Amino acid sequence: MTAVRELEGLKVWVVEDDPELLALLLDDLAWRGATVRGLDSAEALYRALLSDRCDIVVLDVGLPGEDGYTVASHLRASASIGIVMLTGRGDPRDVALGLTQGADLYLVKPPDLDVLAAGLHSLRRRLSPPSAAPAPATAQPRWRLADDGWTLHAPTAATLALTMMERGVLQLLFAANGGAVTREQLIANITDTPWDFDPHRLDVLVHRLRTRVRSATDVELPIRALRGQGYLLTA
Repeated sequence: MTAVRELEGLKVWVVEDDPELLALLLDDLAWRGATVRGLDSAEALYRALLSDRCDIVVLDVGLPGEDGYTVASHLRASASIGIVMLTGRGDPRDVALGLTQGADLYLVKPPDLDVLAAGLHSLRRRLSPPSAAPAPATAQPRWRLADDGWTLHAPTAATLALTMMERGVLQLLFAANGGAVTREQLIANITDTPWDFDPHRLDVLVHRLRTRVRSATDVELPIRALRGQGYLLTA
């Protein structure tokens, strides 16, 4: 079973003033193949649009200064850009307002990453195809987990000592030999109280593991999220 980089070639900018959520969204979208850029305010977005362009903006409603509704209205009037709005408010009136102001999709925070990716994938069908073809994938040497599970060995021979939760996640992913492991299975393997475990913590855990591996080994850990299923390791 192979991972599908369903957002390959799509240029997505995320405008979000919560640094942790911004990092999580950028990391996940990049792993799905998108070219990403993070911005923390409407003003930063406008400045960026003066010299560059994107295909889709993922836009937080509660931005400092100019709010997301106003930004969406401005973007819809002045540019052909896909707009996905994120908000902590799920009231139908808020959703209607966001759609009226020009949003193509409206999601309540914290967004399910699979749902967000599916929305972006659907939205791209209405956009012009990217001008440049994606670079062909380069074959990489295999990753390896130590017999006791506490050390990750990268193809470059660099190593990383793992935390208990990281060990629990990687043991299942390596054991699956390229197959999908459900979120429920992963959560059950890293906590004794899975019923009390917020599933979004799993996404944060995977994001932080990718970041630590990248910092320690200078290569990307090939964990992929699968829509509606869980994760797989393509090593």
